[in-house]
Amino acid sequence: MIKIPYEEIILKINEKTNMTTGEIEDRIDKKMKQLSGLISKEGAAHIVANELGVKVFEPLSGKLQIKNILTGMRDVETIGKVLQIYEAREFMRGDAVSKVASMLIGDETGTIRIVMWGSQADNAANLAANDIVKIIGGYVRENNGRKEIHLNDRSQLMINPKGESVNEVASEFRSGSRKEIKNLAENDNEVELLGTIVQVFDVKFYEICPRCGKRAKPSAALFECSEHGNVIPAYAYVLNAVLDDGTETIRCVFFRNQVEKLLKMNQEQVMRFKQEPADFEAVKNELLGTIIKVNGRANKNSMFNRIEFVANSVDTNPNPEEELKRLQG
Repeated sequence: MIKIPYEEIILKINEKTNMTTGEIEDRIDKKMKQLSGLISKEGAAHIVANELGVKVFEPLSGKLQIKNILTGMRDVETIGKVLQIYEAREFMRGDAVSKVASMLIGDETGTIRIVMWGSQADNAANLAANDIVKIIGGYVRENNGRKEIHLNDRSQLMINPKGESVNEVASEFRSGSRKEIKNLAENDNEVELLGTIVQVFDVKFYEICPRCGKRAKPSAALFECSEHGNVIPAYAYVLNAVLDDGTETIRCVFFRNQVEKLLKMNQEQVMRFKQEPADFEAVKNELLGTIIKVNGRANKNSMFNRIEFVANSVDTNPNPEEELKRLQG
């Protein structure tokens, strides 16, 4: 089902009828009361739009600008400029090893994450920042409130196709837009922070399904995966550290691959701390005072009522010349 955000429905009604936002929302509230609250706000907005003769969704075909891509769409075709590339990782699917990789692309209307599954993940090794990519046959899902285009073996990804170009991505849409910690807001996505590590916590290990990588929960038999039933678990890990950029501090959360990058260790080396946690004390001390650059998203931790930063990538050796130019700019 194609999902259109509530705000976009309001905007379409406003454009077609010249009604004010307040007038439109009054109608929607009345419709919800009329239906005894047994309908979502979005559903009531759809009904109001239909009563006013406003077509909320008109089928789009051909190449779409990113702003026109909606959750639930299939066979999507779009073109964008590569802004960020995230490393591929392997996981078990059934008895076979599969892969997934992702990248962020943008055009003059917005940005969107592209998730590449299976053989499509091999494309990540051939991509570079500012490449132009053309996507054919993608399908759109929502992940933590963000739209993503997913590519499978039936999709096509063309790198720098002839005759295709993308206008400059607006600065507000570019990946890794640098922010100061004090200016971070809940649900900020694709944000870049530069700061100094001032506190490091112990690595936490947790059980996962060895076939799909999902969290495995304790069960009477051993551990249970929601998809594969009882399993003998593998382990993944998460590390928290506090970053200070001179304006404020924030807790940063690093998962799996990003833990390895931050610690400059492989999986076997990290797993050693599960059996010998005391050995991690020396590593924590070495990390203190390290300047890092992280790209990721801000999340609200409702338990502690604070904003935390989840790292999608980490650079433990930021280029001083680049950072100086950025400051001068």
